Amino acid sequence: MVGSALAAPRVGDTNNKWFKAFTDALMSLSSRITGEDLDEQLSRCLPVRTLNEIGVDPFGIDIDTTRLTIATLVHLHRYWFRTEVHGLENVPSGRVLLVGNHSGQIPLDGVVIALAMALDSEHPRFPRAMLERFVSTLPFFSVWFPRVGQVLGTPENARHLLEKDDALIVFPEGVKGISKNISERYKLAPFGPGFMRLALETRSPIVPVAVIGAEEQYPSLTDLKGLARVLGLPALPIIPQLFLGMWFPLPTKYRLYFGEPLYFNGDPDDDDAAIEEKVWVVQATIQSMVNRGVKERKAIFW
Repeated sequence: MVGSALAAPRVGDTNNKWFKAFTDALMSLSSRITGEDLDEQLSRCLPVRTLNEIGVDPFGIDIDTTRLTIATLVHLHRYWFRTEVHGLENVPSGRVLLVGNHSGQIPLDGVVIALAMALDSEHPRFPRAMLERFVSTLPFFSVWFPRVGQVLGTPENARHLLEKDDALIVFPEGVKGISKNISERYKLAPFGPGFMRLALETRSPIVPVAVIGAEEQYPSLTDLKGLARVLGLPALPIIPQLFLGMWFPLPTKYRLYFGEPLYFNGDPDDDDAAIEEKVWVVQATIQSMVNRGVKERKAIFW
């Protein structure tokens, strides 16, 4: 039944028989390798009811591009990172903010969280990640991310999705988190307050997520901040494995921990001090989960 549950008109250059045939074949192959009916799993969580007449939702998701991406990245999730997932039952139905620690130089942690939510849960969800503004300036990624359902991280976009009872992945450390040096691994950078104001405004629970393993996938020795500013980049890490021609991430073992939901009350327009108290609770919770996860793992690669 490959593709049957997800049949929909296509958009742009994906509107051709070759692309659909290739996507169907890859989904079929990946399903046989993993022993999972990936199309059946995706049909339970992809927002097909929100598609318009040309097969996209208001934020640009394209079903076949998403299917192709899942068929490719599922192998990263299952066999390269060999992800262990704990606590998915803690994610409530309806609107929710999944707030996690950020690391790894490129946002594979967000990819793995999304795959776990879609493929590993008894109640699968298709979460949206909030993207940094600089992503919209990048070739390929500025087109690909919207086609797989990811959204520019503006308050308006986030508010709209939560009001539709979506699940959002948020990394309040931002670029400071993802570009940490190896000496700073698993030490959370200060959280921005925006996610808390959003949670209060939309009455959304926050599920803390700890990601163990991403820090070591692209270990950085330092960040050339001055040169990065000249080049208009958020960071310019020095990663030895890239100089050795090892472009793929190291096969670190990912461990995801989904904590119990946190509920907050208050005025989203409170002064910064009141909001920062609530932000500190979330950051301290995630840091504690991260510390425990690092302490319990026996090795980085298994």
